Amino acid sequence: MPLFAVAPMMNYTDRHACFFMRLISKDILLYTEMITAAALYYGRRNVLLDYDTSQAHLALQVGGSEPTLLAQAAKMGEAAGFDEVNLNVGCPSPRVVSGRFGACLMLEPNLVADCVKAMQDGVTIPITVKCRIGVDHYDSYSLLQRFIETLVRAGCRTFIIHARKAWLSGLSPKENREIPPLCYTTVRKIKQDFPSCTIILNGGLKSITQIAAENHGIDGMMIGRAAFTNPYLLAEIQSKYFGGMVHSRAEIVSQYIPYVRNQLAQGVNFSLLIRPLLGLFHEQKNGANFRRYLSENVHRPCSNVELFEQALRLVS
Repeated sequence: MPLFAVAPMMNYTDRHACFFMRLISKDILLYTEMITAAALYYGRRNVLLDYDTSQAHLALQVGGSEPTLLAQAAKMGEAAGFDEVNLNVGCPSPRVVSGRFGACLMLEPNLVADCVKAMQDGVTIPITVKCRIGVDHYDSYSLLQRFIETLVRAGCRTFIIHARKAWLSGLSPKENREIPPLCYTTVRKIKQDFPSCTIILNGGLKSITQIAAENHGIDGMMIGRAAFTNPYLLAEIQSKYFGGMVHSRAEIVSQYIPYVRNQLAQGVNFSLLIRPLLGLFHEQKNGANFRRYLSENVHRPCSNVELFEQALRLVS
């Protein structure tokens, strides 16, 4: 059975979004936002790791390039109950690059290997790597192959590969989501050359039809922003590939309301709780009205969970 996951995304896959997506699918692997190893070591780690790890299939993504700090971050992730720790070697953000982590590390495979080994030596859960197919003009297949081979020798066995190379200069991260074109065949070629490794395809997967068409020659697929523009896609994946009961959109909202009440009582901003479900009725009749109603009313002084019930009436 193929593995399916939702990508780690800054300002998207926070603990509220992960809780909400778990209501939609019980089997898809979810990832946290990227958290730097330094923030975990020096900062408020209890707050940063405040995800509901009682949910199955939850992974922690970390960023950094210092083996000792990353080893400590991995230990914290395991102690907090995460099933996996993933090292970010794919983000093209200038802020990330200036901190010497993310996609720029693909140009330093030996350093990444040292980081992976240090992380693995301290934990029993899997250490995985998320990377690109290339960086800037360093985009030959041989360089990618050498990068993967170096990490395999260090003990890494699972790679999530975004099938678009990263541009660290000349393009914004937003532009880099569309330019240059995706190249799924490169990811499949890596699987052919490293058959004992688990290779997960990431990038541009937006519909169940496309997922079914591209689901070959790899071990799994990772969904990115489609999980927010159309979160019910996760229910379609659950139904097609895992089976079991899938709840209706209205049932998912009803199940989410007690969580919202609890979080509001703890002082959580209402807008953070509404954000994950804005796309729930994507391409459904009156779905745009559902999204608009929540967006326009979330900041009113009287905002509360009754907004959900009122929004549901627009699509019932």
